[in-house]
Amino acid sequence: MGIFIVDDIPSMRDRLRELIQDIEGVEVVGDAGTPADAIAGILRTHPVCVLLDYQLIGGTGVEVLRAVRAQSPQVQFIVLTNHATDQHRHACLDAGARYFFDKSTEFSRIKSAIAEIDATLH
Repeated sequence: MGIFIVDDIPSMRDRLRELIQDIEGVEVVGDAGTPADAIAGILRTHPVCVLLDYQLIGGTGVEVLRAVRAQSPQVQFIVLTNHATDQHRHACLDAGARYFFDKSTEFSRIKSAIAEIDATLH
């Protein structure tokens, strides 16, 4: 299962890559830090799942969600954020995110969310 990582902080992209590297059948197919790079990379690599930060350089994850979902509605999004307000949650879920996690308290839920997405494929 291909996963694309989107976060504006390179060390967080590395941390996410390390978190999921031992999940059997999962491969990181790319990463990005800006909305434009994320949209282009996701549409180019066709991942099953995207780990998407809310706050990005020059924009937000909602932009990425809307652009990608319009062209590739099958892509599953897991939004991770330090901005875990109800307003942010609703904006992301309304734009097509499947999951919305607070980085500070729900980081450990990423693996189970990926497993759930993988289970729906088989």
